[in-house]
Amino acid sequence: MAIDIQPACLGLYCGKTLIFKNGSTEIYGECGVCPRGQRTNTQKYCQPCTESPELYDWLYLGFMALLPLVLHWFFIEWYSGKKSSSALFQHVTALFECSVAAIVTLLVSDPVGVLQIRSCRVLMLSDWYTMLYNPSPDYITTIHCTHEAVYPLYTIVFIYYAFCLVLMMLLRPLLVKKIACGLGKSDRFKSIYAALYFFPILTVIQAVGGGLLYYAFPYIVLVLSLVTLAVYMSASEIESFKDLFLRKKRLIILLSHWLLHAYGIISISRVDKLEQDLPLLALVPAPALFYILTARYTEPSRILSEGANGH
Repeated sequence: MAIDIQPACLGLYCGKTLIFKNGSTEIYGECGVCPRGQRTNTQKYCQPCTESPELYDWLYLGFMALLPLVLHWFFIEWYSGKKSSSALFQHVTALFECSVAAIVTLLVSDPVGVLQIRSCRVLMLSDWYTMLYNPSPDYITTIHCTHEAVYPLYTIVFIYYAFCLVLMMLLRPLLVKKIACGLGKSDRFKSIYAALYFFPILTVIQAVGGGLLYYAFPYIVLVLSLVTLAVYMSASEIESFKDLFLRKKRLIILLSHWLLHAYGIISISRVDKLEQDLPLLALVPAPALFYILTARYTEPSRILSEGANGH
């Protein structure tokens, strides 16, 4: 196979794009930015992304997909209040919106029309921030080689958020207007207004900290699930197994936290060795059991009452 011989490209992410191929002859262009869906290899040639995402990549995408759903549920519960019977329908609608957005995002991604994506392997943190590695050979002229080296893990999240926002604006206002009769007119749409704030925030977080989230999200899931579980159980004054089984809602929230614990453990271990990693899932109920067994010594109800009284 004949390949044109040219000087190696500068910088980490500058590459030569294939412009002509005839049999065993390949001719590459000058060093520059690789087209979308390609990244440079070790020889500085732009190669198409043909691999399938690893389990860890899917778990990362799942985490980014769960963020707006959890925020939807939080603000729906926060603004619905105890008098409204519409919270359940809004929860189901938010789940439907995010699920449809995820499916549509996969369908419009390459390859189009199937629930699969092709991707490039994430090799290091700098792959997420190629704009910071544009070379300047003479310290005056900058060669712009910014491209999505982690295709499509970076941009697919923005596409998903856009579909979530569009579906929410199409479905949620009609639903809330019809069934949120237990709320005042000014309170009916507060959960929707909240989403109009947190979607831009999530977008900025992904744009700036996508690479950091990729490596840190398993620990974020574990820490947040532990903290929120402790806060919820203390606020609900759950101090025994009997208190836990008084309401179905408490069991649903407990099971949700257990699923988050399992998600974080699987993300950290990556399930590289099943016989070693799967037994770690037995630790999922440990935080809740530890809380209930030690609640009699900490007395969270007394702490909450003292805090309410200003002591």
